[in-house]
Amino acid sequence: MVSVKAFPFSQVDVFAEAPGIGNPVAVVHDADELTTQQMQAFANWTNLSETTFLLRPTIDEADYRLRIFTPHSELPFAGHPTLGSAHAWLQNLSETPDRSGIVQECGAGLVEIRRTRDGELAFAAPELRRSGPVDAPVLDQAITSLGVDRARVLGANWIVNGPQWLGVRLDSADTVLSLRPDFAAMGQLEVAVIGAYPPGGPVDFEVRAFAPGDGVPEDPVTGSANAGLAQWLIGEGLVPAAGYRAQQGTVLGRRGRIGISSDDAGVVWVSGSARTVIDGHVRP
Repeated sequence: MVSVKAFPFSQVDVFAEAPGIGNPVAVVHDADELTTQQMQAFANWTNLSETTFLLRPTIDEADYRLRIFTPHSELPFAGHPTLGSAHAWLQNLSETPDRSGIVQECGAGLVEIRRTRDGELAFAAPELRRSGPVDAPVLDQAITSLGVDRARVLGANWIVNGPQWLGVRLDSADTVLSLRPDFAAMGQLEVAVIGAYPPGGPVDFEVRAFAPGDGVPEDPVTGSANAGLAQWLIGEGLVPAAGYRAQQGTVLGRRGRIGISSDDAGVVWVSGSARTVIDGHVRP
């Protein structure tokens, strides 16, 4: 019988104030021996929105290298996998680093991660790879697929930071929650929507994110989409630069909480909780 190597494994719930209500990410540690094909096959098998693999860094400034896979393809960057994998990496160390920040190497370059004052993790949003207005035919497709009245659309912008997000700002959180998308009509588009709660709401904004072409019809809680939305909206002065709190996953029975802030240099930080709910070994 041929033995198959076992790799340390964590499954981490991200952006949740209690176990089981955020977005899980599967994390395989010490995965340098795995091929790309093995990684993609394992990500397809887990069938989570993302599965990640921790590797030795190739850049001196980085603490580790991360590869991120959806069930169908590899991403250069994604948000909840970044926080969940950083949490898993820290938990797997024999000694806690004597510094507050760590640096992740991934397809989008180097991403800084730090611990917030209330014990959450936060990542510095990578620069948008593409931003700006959305061509009319593409926007028409997005609006049609969302099934929303055009009068309720307050704006749209490309917010590409790894995933190819098309950001849509709607007139209210209630409108966001009422969406019943047509995923066939959405096709390969990846659409992130945001709408504000009135004063006194549970948080400041409700967010939903859809990527049916990547095997993720609706993502429970999405760090990359929230990062891109914040960069767009803060950049245009549509939300406070001091930051806000967003909620995601409500329609799916989740209760994700995302913190957004902007530092003196204008860098947007995305924060949230992370906790390991499964650990052990896997044989991809």
